[in-house]
Amino acid sequence: MTKIKAVVFDMDGVLIDAKEWHYHALNRALELFGYSISRADHVTTFDGLPTARKLKMLTAERGLPAGLHNFVNELKQLYTVEQIHLHCRPIFAHEYALSKLRASGLRLAVASNSIRPTVELMMAKSNLASYLDVVLSNQDVRLPKPSPDIYLRAAELLGHPPESCLVVEDNPNGIRAAEAAGCPVLVVQSVTDVELSRIERAIDRAERESA
Repeated sequence: MTKIKAVVFDMDGVLIDAKEWHYHALNRALELFGYSISRADHVTTFDGLPTARKLKMLTAERGLPAGLHNFVNELKQLYTVEQIHLHCRPIFAHEYALSKLRASGLRLAVASNSIRPTVELMMAKSNLASYLDVVLSNQDVRLPKPSPDIYLRAAELLGHPPESCLVVEDNPNGIRAAEAAGCPVLVVQSVTDVELSRIERAIDRAERESA
């Protein structure tokens, strides 16, 4: 039986209810140049991808000038930071879950497709930074999710094989990344699903299935 030694959390939509912040921040920047991402396209195609990847897709599919990428990306990050300062607050259930998991001897990590300054700011504003052994962003790996790179790197830094690291994910791109890395996965639908009892049940299930 493989024992679960670590839990790795995605951030947006798992620990932080920030998916709408990213969506509106990018559209706010794009609309300055006559572009936008529809709600349907966001849900089916763009959600969970890094901003740089989204902009490349918009260039290939809709003709967004590549020369605007850096400027749009910078604007999007500024607008996202505004949203974080306005809306990012601690969630007691998450603080409780991470504190109990850490106290039980599990190592904890965040592995996000966001850039590092955004990840660090959200972890600080949510009071979760002190519980984490490892914090990874899309800038810390060669390829972002859905590539498995970020979860393989998290397992390496946590000091445990991927099969001993439970991943908590909400997004299809992140789920594919975790599965490709060889990690057991707890799929959640929203931040309200991230509760200690649910994580503990997922740990028990992963250990039983590995026996």
